[in-house]
Amino acid sequence: MSTLFSRVEMDYPESDGQPMGETDWHIDAIIRLRDMLRLRYRGKKVYVGSDLLVYYVEGEPRRFVVPDVFVVLDCEPKDRRTFKVWEEKRTPDIVFEITSRSTAREDEVFKPKFYEQIGVKELFLFDPTGDYLVPQLQGFRLVDRGLAAMSRQNDQLHSEVLGVDISIHDTKLQLIDSRTGNEVLTGEEFERQAKEVERQAREFERQAKEVERQAKEFERQARMVAEAKSERLQAELDQLRKQ
Repeated sequence: MSTLFSRVEMDYPESDGQPMGETDWHIDAIIRLRDMLRLRYRGKKVYVGSDLLVYYVEGEPRRFVVPDVFVVLDCEPKDRRTFKVWEEKRTPDIVFEITSRSTAREDEVFKPKFYEQIGVKELFLFDPTGDYLVPQLQGFRLVDRGLAAMSRQNDQLHSEVLGVDISIHDTKLQLIDSRTGNEVLTGEEFERQAKEVERQAREFERQAKEVERQAKEFERQARMVAEAKSERLQAELDQLRKQ
């Protein structure tokens, strides 16, 4: 009976009282990454969370971790107040930490231990201001001995979980689909690109109509020249007959 009561009454806070990010660069990086991932998995059974308390031990509300951005595959993409792994029967598959000098020890030492314990497959650390983390983007993959550093190729890290190559472009994280080579966009970038494609399609249609108009004009002029030539030849033929 006491066990049932504790399950019903146990309080799992929805906030740890910490801000989402230290600077505008950190907040923008978190929001941008979440936006890209949500657009990538829109309409799929994938949950993308951000700054959400992840409780990983039932009955122990003090045991939680707060990833900046995380992805859970095969998980309903509904809104949540917290993420309890025993209720979801899932743990985050990949975590991104937008880190800074003041959160370095937590992001590089403490959090990875929690992520190893709960079975996070991949962890990425990104320092948007480039203040302290060298290299500025780091990736780790879960192996038998824990989270091990990923190898780099052309300054890129490969996420097996997401199927993307991750790098830094113009001080921002860039995700490239490993199969198609297409960049993973935010909703705003996708809309802007769609509008540009639509503009180019209209311009192409305008140019095609102009080419068609010019072709018709050329055909009309060619017909006029041919008719004039035919009339001249006919006149010369009539003149010869009269002679």
